[in-house]
Amino acid sequence: MGRFSDYLASQCGNPRGAIGKTMTWAMNRVNGFMYNGIVKNLYLSEDTKILDIGFGNGYLESLIYRKAKCSVYGIDISDDMVKAASEKNKNGIKNGDIHLSVGDCCDLAFENRSFDIVTTMNTIYFWNDTLRGLQEIYRVLNDTGIFYNAVLTKEGLDKMFYTKNGFKKFENHEYAEMGQKVGFQKISFRHLGKYGLLIIYEK
Repeated sequence: MGRFSDYLASQCGNPRGAIGKTMTWAMNRVNGFMYNGIVKNLYLSEDTKILDIGFGNGYLESLIYRKAKCSVYGIDISDDMVKAASEKNKNGIKNGDIHLSVGDCCDLAFENRSFDIVTTMNTIYFWNDTLRGLQEIYRVLNDTGIFYNAVLTKEGLDKMFYTKNGFKKFENHEYAEMGQKVGFQKISFRHLGKYGLLIIYEK
């Protein structure tokens, strides 16, 4: 069970191959309430420029683009997920609105103040350097930018058998303290179901 759970944890952090595709498909359905929670809270127009970190199979991109035909950029560390997400969002890519690439949140290849919004869901547990990732997000947000970080609470993660290893688990106050440390002025929390949490960081 130990090796299997560690393998599942690694697939959550870096989906790849056939198992990665199956995992992301399953997560889309299990975590549907979290995806909907993010999209519901986004104020979008066609002028919005948004970055999504760790897009997996591109499900969130498709929901965002359905809500508003805005400029959507996404990065993921998995080549396989870039291919899967590109197929799911081929119309938006064809229209020149959706841009997906391999990338690391701790070293974002974008200029300062490039985005109105940054989103991510269930990725912060896997970042190599959590503070560095938050600093990079702060850097690429414009002066009125907002970062939406959707996570499962520590209590929720602790109930899953495969999260014992490979996951960094944070309490609510730690999310707030890290955000304040990199410069975010306002940090608020909204519950998404029983164990989901949307942390909203504002400059």
